[in-house]
Amino acid sequence: MIPREKIMGTYKTETTLTKDGMIVLNNVPFHAGDRVEVILVPAIAATTPQTDFPLRGKVLEYRDPTEPVAEADWEAIR
Repeated sequence: MIPREKIMGTYKTETTLTKDGMIVLNNVPFHAGDRVEVILVPAIAATTPQTDFPLRGKVLEYRDPTEPVAEADWEAIR
């Protein structure tokens, strides 16, 4: 069991793979001989559109945004 004082929080950094597929990390908060777990996740580019909101940024103008829509279709109004 690892002593509680040895447990550190997560450290996150980004880097780019070298041409030969190597990863180089500099100035990490660990010491030589420390065991670490490495999980690789592709970085999401800032220009990647959000698929959760496919219409975000698509509206060019609002015409009468406070006016009722399809008011004639409501049976209760007739």
